[in-house]
This record gives sequence, C-alpha cells and structure tokens, in this order.
Amino acid sequence: MRERKGRTQRVRIILLVFIGLVMIGVWSLLWVNLQEQKKKSHQEKDFRLEENIDQQLEKIRFVEEKKGKIHWELEAKAVQQFQKENRLTLQEVKVVYYSDDGRIFTLSGDQGKVYQDSKNLELIGNVVLATSDGYRLQTHSLFYDHTKKKVTSPDPIQWEGKEIRLVGQGMWVNLEEKTFKVLHQVKTRWKGEKG
Repeated sequence: MRERKGRTQRVRIILLVFIGLVMIGVWSLLWVNLQEQKKKSHQEKDFRLEENIDQQLEKIRFVEEKKGKIHWELEAKAVQQFQKENRLTLQEVKVVYYSDDGRIFTLSGDQGKVYQDSKNLELIGNVVLATSDGYRLQTHSLFYDHTKKKVTSPDPIQWEGKEIRLVGQGMWVNLEEKTFKVLHQVKTRWKGEKG
C-alpha cells in the first residue's frame, strides 16, 4: 500500500512540475514574440490608418535552446493577436518539453489562449498531457492563473499511468504547494485489478 501511495505522490509531483513549466514556457515564448511584433507595429504605425489591426501567423514553430540543448518546442497551426482584448489565440497547439532528467512531456489542445495583461493561459478542446514514461492526462480544458499559480479544469478528467487509471470531474493544481486534487466523482483503478 505504501508503495502505491509513493508512486501516486511521485506522479503528482511530476504532473505538477510539468504543467507549471509548460505554462510558464508557453507564456514566455508568446510574450517575447508579441513584443517583437509590437516593435514592428509601432515602426509601421505612421503608414496605417487604424491602430488595432489583428495579426496572424500560420504554421509556427518555436524552439528554445539552453546550453546547446533543446529545452522545449511549441508548434501551432496559427497564432492570432487580438489587440483590443490584448489576447493571443493559438490553433492546434502542441508543446514538447524536454526535462533535464531525459523525460519528454507533450501537451496539446485544439485551441490555446494567452491573456497578455494577466499572463493567464487557457487550453481548450482535446487537451492531452503525455509523458515519455507512460503517463497521460486527458480533459476538455485547462486554465492557468498566473497570479495564483494554479491550474484548474471544471471538466471531466482521465489520468492514466502504467499501473493506475483515475477519472473524475474537475481538478486543480497548486504549483507553489505542489498539490493536485480531483474535485468530484473520483474513481481510481489499479490496472490488473478486476471490478
């Protein structure tokens, strides 16, 4: 029993750290890209009649390297900037994070939103977090509150590993406290068990 509890605790910590790193990484990348686009936009402002023109990039891929190693990659079918709402929207988002210990984390979703004023992030539609060591989280949406350092989802979740399957309704992750909680209707099954 203690062994199962220990594995569950390790998995929670891995999940918490990865979600936090991915959210921070995606926000950082998009923030830098937006600042570069704003500089270009300000340079061209004299030639435009309107200030709040939406911008769009298609088939983007960003890679962050640190000390010659790829740290993470972000791919999206399209990125749109909505200046009036100070928001970026990404279509068909995929983020791959390479950890220092060799594990690979992949986070994907149909649509992502970055709220530039608050630094909050949202992934919507077919959200999947998969790890190279066999863990997988599926839900409809995830929301990252930058101020509170929390990740939440009101939707049904399914979390699966090599030896465990967990389903429930809603979840929250506190990145600072490194805690993970499924809110309602939690069912856990160890693989290989009947019933």
